[in-house]
Amino acid sequence: MSKERLSPATHPLEQHYLDMTRRRFFGTAAKGIGAGLGGLALASLLGAATPGNPAGFYSGPSPHFRPKAKRVIYMHMEGAPSQLDLYDYKPDLRRRFDQDLPDSIRKGQRLTGMTSGQTRFPVAPSMFRFIKHRNNQDGLWLSELLPHTGSIAHEMALIRSMHTEAINHEPGITFFQTGNQQPGRPSLGSWISYGLGSSNANLPAFVVLITQGLGNMQALAARFWGSGFLPSEHQGCRLRSAGDPVLFLKDPEGVSRADRRKMLDLVGELNEIEAARTLDPEARARIAQYEMAYRMQMSVPDLTDFSSEDQETLDMYGPDVRKPGTFAANCLLARRLAERGVRFIQLYMRGWDQHNNLPGELRAQCGAVDQPQAALIKDLRRRGMLDDTLILWAGEFGRTVYSQGTLTQDNYGRDHHPRCFSIWLAGGGIKPGIAFGETDDFSYNIVKDPIDVHDLHATMLHCLGIDHTKLTFREQGRDFRLTDVFGNVRKELLA
Repeated sequence: MSKERLSPATHPLEQHYLDMTRRRFFGTAAKGIGAGLGGLALASLLGAATPGNPAGFYSGPSPHFRPKAKRVIYMHMEGAPSQLDLYDYKPDLRRRFDQDLPDSIRKGQRLTGMTSGQTRFPVAPSMFRFIKHRNNQDGLWLSELLPHTGSIAHEMALIRSMHTEAINHEPGITFFQTGNQQPGRPSLGSWISYGLGSSNANLPAFVVLITQGLGNMQALAARFWGSGFLPSEHQGCRLRSAGDPVLFLKDPEGVSRADRRKMLDLVGELNEIEAARTLDPEARARIAQYEMAYRMQMSVPDLTDFSSEDQETLDMYGPDVRKPGTFAANCLLARRLAERGVRFIQLYMRGWDQHNNLPGELRAQCGAVDQPQAALIKDLRRRGMLDDTLILWAGEFGRTVYSQGTLTQDNYGRDHHPRCFSIWLAGGGIKPGIAFGETDDFSYNIVKDPIDVHDLHATMLHCLGIDHTKLTFREQGRDFRLTDVFGNVRKELLA
């Protein structure tokens, strides 16, 4: 990769002089030879074909080493799914029903405001059966609520020893998306867009799809897919499920495509003047974004039109696949984005925050995601794309073994639990069919192979051919990176 992206940046004053030199050089070249080198550079930025860039777009720098994955599909289950009811099988808990969680297990853990006033912490075993599915070890136990997901157990790396520092949703989601609990940092997708560039001139490198789900909804802030201090063209582009997928994508009535082209050319010239005057990179970022929007007018309608999909594929994703905004529709859309070269595809499924009525709500949530997420893996596999597509399925933390509020044989709720929870990976460089990490008998503390958010990010970047310690950006006199000063590549997870 270029030194500007991957090595510690120069002093801001030195960078200013470098920019001044480049500006004068390009300006002189453009005056002397017409379009000149500056014209070629701008044409590459705008996606126009040039002699050295016949494909018509800038594909970004090269990875540090040969990547296993070319793209990421990240399914975030917002609200924190219960690992005890889905992935972390603890059959011995049934004999402990309604017993108080021992103090030796809880170890004075800080609690949320929702359970800090409880006088008892009654153990709530999962009421759901677990089924053993074939994987590449001795079998993988998954909840009866995930039969379709069980059929891809041989593709999954199930991590049962994930942990985080955050105990509430907002900092928890922010941490998973950006590597920091405080708002303002670039998202994972933005870092990958910045580090690897785009592989499709007609679609953004980073696309976001949202499914509303049901039950208790947490806020879903646009900053979760924001670019932070990175150039703004690296932020995620959200596709809407109703009406136009992207607002203002269509030309206004009475405005032809030729008129729009002339307008963009004029606006581009004005932004170039502003960029030359102020050296503000956002001026050129605006040019890139306007040009992307222009090209998306042609690419997005084709992307969201499922009429070319055969019936077998539609049936594989389930009955909701033709309903825009459902998780099934978004999983199929994710595959279509992946095969069009989109670098990072983020799916959010809301509604996993089950503090009460967990059994009823969990059934409905799993009913919405189980078949589509399994279909996505199978669809990628049969198209030869799974080996270079990295899949992540995760929430922001887990759920407590004790019940929040009233506990009965057929109903309970669970509070937030950051000490241990389960996520899974598949595809692009990940060892398939394994279970990694162990928790204690209560799924409360990790007893083997802990892995944190920074480790996860470092490992994902490694699969993409990126050394996480070298992907940096200088801001306010400091070199920032996604993993901050932490993170280790977990080679145990790599194929």
